[in-house]
Amino acid sequence: MGLFFIGNERLARQWLDQYGLLALFCILVLEGAMLLYFAPSESLVPLGVTLLAEGPGDLDNIAGVILVAVVGATIGQYALFLLAKRGGREYLLGKRWFRIDEDQLDRFDGWFQKWGRIVVPVSNALLFTRGMLTVPAGFAEMRDWEFVVLSALGTLIFQSWLAAAALYAVELGFLGFL
Repeated sequence: MGLFFIGNERLARQWLDQYGLLALFCILVLEGAMLLYFAPSESLVPLGVTLLAEGPGDLDNIAGVILVAVVGATIGQYALFLLAKRGGREYLLGKRWFRIDEDQLDRFDGWFQKWGRIVVPVSNALLFTRGMLTVPAGFAEMRDWEFVVLSALGTLIFQSWLAAAALYAVELGFLGFL
């Protein structure tokens, strides 16, 4: 991004064209596993759509950005789900990289216990709760395929509305600086 604003715009465009989707995928795997806190998913797909698509009519690239985001985030969430399923509560709470405290985890467990499996796609489709029910789903030993499908469904909804919002902002001229 710095190359666009202070450096060589042509080089930045070349790197985006070559590595943009791969970078987006890798970042979303980390974000899905709750290992990336400086780049929230709320900013990733809008930037991806804005920088990697040629505008609202470029449906192939828009769909590509959304697909890469869904697959990357789902892989990351599945990795965290497996750690929760196999490692358990105390294992995760003992890890420094796991930044959810016991009170928060109790609250998420309560949501999962109260509402069941439907909270996985619902939480993935909403701001500020994305991925939070991944760990309780693992603790509950939800079936792997069921978790992956529900996680991907919620993520697809979330990333699609983020892409639509970004495209609308582009149409209105709010993101003209990108």
